[in-house]
Amino acid sequence: MSSQNLLSSIANVSDDTEFYTPIPAGYKPGKTKYVGVFGTVMSGLGKGIFASSLAKVLKDKGLTVAPIKLEGYLNLDSGTLNPFRHGEVFVLDDTMECDMDLGTYERMLDQNMTRLNFSTSGQIFTAVLEKERRGGYLGRDVQMIPHVTGEVKNKLRQLAVATDADVIFIEIGGTVGDVENAYYIEALRQLAFEEGEKSTCWVALTYVMEPPALGEQKSKAAQLGIKQLLQCGIQPHIIACRAIHPVMAKAREKISLYSSVPLERVFSMHDCDSIYIVPEMIRDANLDKQVVNILGLESRTHPEMELTARDMWRDYLTRLKAGGEAITIGVAGKYTSVRDSYASVIKALEHCGTKLGAKVEIDWIEVTDITAANVSERLAHLQGLIVPGGFGTRGVEGKIACVEHARRTGLPYLGLCLGFQLAVIEYARNVCNMAGANSTEFDLECKHPVIDILPDQKQIEGLGGNMRLGGQDVILKPGTLAARLDNNTPEARLRFRHRYEVDPRFVSQLESGGLIFSGKAPDYPIMQVLELPQNVHPYFIATQAHPELTSRPLRPDPFFLGLVQAAMGLSNPPATKKSDAPIHA
Repeated sequence: MSSQNLLSSIANVSDDTEFYTPIPAGYKPGKTKYVGVFGTVMSGLGKGIFASSLAKVLKDKGLTVAPIKLEGYLNLDSGTLNPFRHGEVFVLDDTMECDMDLGTYERMLDQNMTRLNFSTSGQIFTAVLEKERRGGYLGRDVQMIPHVTGEVKNKLRQLAVATDADVIFIEIGGTVGDVENAYYIEALRQLAFEEGEKSTCWVALTYVMEPPALGEQKSKAAQLGIKQLLQCGIQPHIIACRAIHPVMAKAREKISLYSSVPLERVFSMHDCDSIYIVPEMIRDANLDKQVVNILGLESRTHPEMELTARDMWRDYLTRLKAGGEAITIGVAGKYTSVRDSYASVIKALEHCGTKLGAKVEIDWIEVTDITAANVSERLAHLQGLIVPGGFGTRGVEGKIACVEHARRTGLPYLGLCLGFQLAVIEYARNVCNMAGANSTEFDLECKHPVIDILPDQKQIEGLGGNMRLGGQDVILKPGTLAARLDNNTPEARLRFRHRYEVDPRFVSQLESGGLIFSGKAPDYPIMQVLELPQNVHPYFIATQAHPELTSRPLRPDPFFLGLVQAAMGLSNPPATKKSDAPIHA
């Protein structure tokens, strides 16, 4: 039976059948293929890195790709997760707060994701329960199989319809064996059955240990992890082996034998200097050709497109490996013990260093240890400073001390979100003579609440008293540094995640003191970018937005590019071509 006939026969909803597979309008059985990536042994091995890298090499061949991350936790999104628990919260243009792997997908694929590219168990169960309340199951007792698994498959097919993708990449968070992931894995087993031959390709990401006391690689944990996947009814087509060093033939042969996966599909994904090397590792191992063959996609590929895309990527890697002048940028934050909290900041600096021929080294500055007395000594060795976003009062005064040091000494400075707000507070206190200036987030009774939650703005923006999220247009003041950084365009598209704003009552006083608000919301008095004149400071700029979220390897973000250039001692803002600018749409 063809996949189209099979789907038609099992998509009915009634109490006379155990089948339940909703098919979204416009879905074309056989058109879209599916690649699933499962983790074994332990989490944090780099499923998102592998999935995005494989997706990139298929996109380079002219195929349309769309990833989706399936998370097992019950949160509706990642917005309430502590960075210490789960790394940074990555915000999409359409306001979705999601897992940091979505940032990896956006950067690697150079395409914007939407809420369709991210799902949690909370979303799945909410959709099922809402449908049950509406009578959508026609009186059936609602069960994990087929109804919850049916909702997972429906979400995947909705993404296929919305993107018209040739290949959907499915990354399941966590590892095989986690109880919260069992129904996701079962849904993909069913998907393979329903879609038919050459419709799915399953990848098991595993870990090959190398205990120092033994001096050799051990594959037993990998074998047992893959066994768990086999017990779920998933026969992997490819095994990707994470390891510190290249996985030797002996370990790969054992894994091949144990998993019934051909040796040429047991891939060594060992540690490398940058995640951007992984696509070339995949190509060198011919895994991309293996996947195209498994899915029967040969007729849809365009070799000439791949040659051009690969040449561009190789050029980037050549510049990345070449390094260059070493500069040190300080990142003054309070989550510095967990680097994943600032994953996008790290990558944005890497993109800019590669473009400008600099080796950017990051000095992580724990701001809870910074005071007015030690800030000069602590920051003396830096060529640039970033104060990133954050929530809560801890470390705020240490960050303000860092901002003041950068402003007074001419140290190139970039403030992000909270770093923008603290630059306003510092300037109000120390230049505009507003003693006690602060944010109502930190002091509700402060004398000069230059940063505040503004009820009228919340009503205008329709935010329900919550976060201002996602992509927003920003009007740039002509002739300012912000405008020049963005190629003198009148308007930029930036991403936001914040609750507090500059109180408009203080804007004129701050501007009279010399502060320039060079970017604002189009229709409301919401300040989005500030700067100091370049005859006063070589590079002092901050934005309420998170420009690190839109930086891409081949098109670095202008705010970060300007910081790195200033840190290198180059006086003029970077003359980026339009094709180099980050996506603002």
